[in-house]
Amino acid sequence: MKVLKNKFRVGILGATGMVGQRFISLLEDHPWFNVVVVAASPQSAGKKYGEVMNGRWNMRTSIPENVKNIIVRAVEEDFDEIVKSVDLVFSAIDMDKQKIKEVEERYAAAGVAVVSNNSAHRWTEDVPMIMPELNSDHLDIIDIQRKNRGWLNARGASPDSAKRNLGKGGFIVVKPNCSLQSYLPIIHALKKFGPKTVSVTTLQAISGAGKTFESWPEMVDNCIPFIGGEEEKTEKEPLKILGSIKGKKIMPSKEINISATCIRVAVSDGHMASVAVKFKRKPTKEQIIDAIENFKNPLAELDLPSAPKKFIKYFSEENRPQTKLDRDHERGMGITCGRLRRRPLPREKRERKPRSKYLF
Repeated sequence: MKVLKNKFRVGILGATGMVGQRFISLLEDHPWFNVVVVAASPQSAGKKYGEVMNGRWNMRTSIPENVKNIIVRAVEEDFDEIVKSVDLVFSAIDMDKQKIKEVEERYAAAGVAVVSNNSAHRWTEDVPMIMPELNSDHLDIIDIQRKNRGWLNARGASPDSAKRNLGKGGFIVVKPNCSLQSYLPIIHALKKFGPKTVSVTTLQAISGAGKTFESWPEMVDNCIPFIGGEEEKTEKEPLKILGSIKGKKIMPSKEINISATCIRVAVSDGHMASVAVKFKRKPTKEQIIDAIENFKNPLAELDLPSAPKKFIKYFSEENRPQTKLDRDHERGMGITCGRLRRRPLPREKRERKPRSKYLF
């Protein structure tokens, strides 16, 4: 794995929240990225990050030493200073959607690459929503995004960032909702069979709500059968990811119909999903397992620091995968699945039509 001599200078927007903490922990000792800015609300600004996070740090590992003594800056009030200090930012800010859009666009207009965990720009037509193993080709729309918005001059970017090709202008890239990341890669691996309808029930950990059992004691020994906004995201966001670039925008796929039920469960980390899929073509169980096991990860040959070697792992055991045992597969960057079985058709259809619906 290549270690960059001049690492990308990274800022974390919303660094005190659960997602911001996760970014910081994942970037500790990273061979390509160096966290140089942590930014949050004005209430936290001006203090050392370690001081601000005393009693608030929720990650399993300690606050990285190189971040602990960084002075926290305000996301908006210290904008000019932040822009001069970074090549890219990871956005985990907690504001209303319109305000998030404005803040992220302001950074991008100043020549900063913005990688956002937020939902505000997920349905912006020229902003790619990336799961890199599935739709990295959507990154091609970045040049169109820059032209659409006039983000062609890196006014705030450093000469060093220009050498790294970030100096051509800022841009925004977003990640999808966490619920669909547990099952969509497997649907993608089976695309040659023509997935037609998908019924999914997600069992989502409390970390997805930015909570721990200490901060959310009412979740202990509990399930909540509805998560506001999650079902709509789980049904619609995959369509954009599975879509394609047409002209100046990304057009969602019309090839698949998804229905979702999203449930919050008493698990600290790691989402699970129960999925039923109906295919246009009728694969055997063996063909499905073969397609999953032999899915070629397009990132495998890029020697990326965090990319999983085995992106999708299939378990033949009936009691796997299990959240606690398998959530850290490939350092948490991989997907696991199992319990593949054919769903029986209604009795009146069994004689007329072969079974074609599978559960996993």
